[in-house]
Amino acid sequence: MSALTTIGLPVALGIIMFGLGLSLTLGDFARVLKQPKAVIVALLCQLVLLPAICFGLVLAFQLPPVLAVGMMMLAASPGGTTANLYSHLFRGDVALNISLTAVNSVISVVTLPLITNFAIIYFDPFDSQLGMQWSKVLEVFAIVLVPVAIGMVVRRLWPAFAKAMDKPVRIASIIILVVVIAGAVASNWTLLVANFARLSVITIVFCLISLSVGYLVPRLLKVGKRQAIAASFEIGIHNATLAIVIAQTVLGSVELSLPAAVYGVLMFFIAFGFGFLIRERRGASDDEIAVAVADDDAEAAAHP
Repeated sequence: MSALTTIGLPVALGIIMFGLGLSLTLGDFARVLKQPKAVIVALLCQLVLLPAICFGLVLAFQLPPVLAVGMMMLAASPGGTTANLYSHLFRGDVALNISLTAVNSVISVVTLPLITNFAIIYFDPFDSQLGMQWSKVLEVFAIVLVPVAIGMVVRRLWPAFAKAMDKPVRIASIIILVVVIAGAVASNWTLLVANFARLSVITIVFCLISLSVGYLVPRLLKVGKRQAIAASFEIGIHNATLAIVIAQTVLGSVELSLPAAVYGVLMFFIAFGFGFLIRERRGASDDEIAVAVADDDAEAAAHP
């Protein structure tokens, strides 16, 4: 394996997850209790509905077993920090995004190995490997939660430093995300080109469905528009870097990471275009403006 895989990918993800931790407090977890409906709807979409939809897509597109498992791993990955950026850009409820990312990152330590194991057992891409063993589940735990916990501790002990570093680390996280995906694409160019045609369509369809489900299901269940925009990006923008790192470093398969690599390239453009369709217009009603102001005040209080 290349240095990018063995050193670069885990370090890059660690920086991204550390940056996420710098933006989190225990209050972000507690805030979930204040708007349980939006959180429960979003989490059910993310953890139950999307993997089921992805499973159907994989069967419909008749992907080879290893790529099928890669798609399921992508579907099981939580929302990334990019979701917060898009939600802010298109006037979603960023405080809800932060809460969802916090809760989803913790839950994914359990659900991601479970869904990946199900896919490995069902599609059987590795003849001799039954699934993600406990030692590898612990690796996922370390990859996902340890950097987040360190970031939260830094914010707790040195809030001024965390506040000063929040924006630079966010920007660095986006740059690192782009560099990592570009590096993964470049180092596996031949393999990617050979599979791009069959992966580009399913990843585009999956991304569009994810964004649409994240927006429409909450709206149908009478969740506010700004909360639905937040849910759309949280559900629709998966942490492709996490899926790539687990595929290549934990499970040791470059081919398994190809769906996440293709998705990571295409997702930026799809989510950006989708954001213009659902964004909160400035001509909102008085009630919507009042709710938006209250949400922004709550966010400011939670993140002084």
